[in-house]
Amino acid sequence: MDLDTAAQMNQVLNAMGMTNSMSGGLNWPSIIANVIVSSIGFVAFIYGKKNKSLKPLGIGVVLMAYPYFIPSTLGIYAIGIGLCAVLYFWRD
Repeated sequence: MDLDTAAQMNQVLNAMGMTNSMSGGLNWPSIIANVIVSSIGFVAFIYGKKNKSLKPLGIGVVLMAYPYFIPSTLGIYAIGIGLCAVLYFWRD
């Protein structure tokens, strides 16, 4: 692969919001956001399991899983804040 082809491939991947680096586009802010949101989800999951309540249990599972599918750090925080608000206001 020559240098021009690699540069064109990088431009196409960047335009699509993707990267060809070995890290898969992970950066420290997104890793920290993932750990924070997943930790809150784990606590909600344990609370729901202990109290046999499906609402916090389900929201906890979603909080633990969705950051792996959202590439944007701001998106992780925005959805996490929304789900935490649902968890807080949608109580038994």
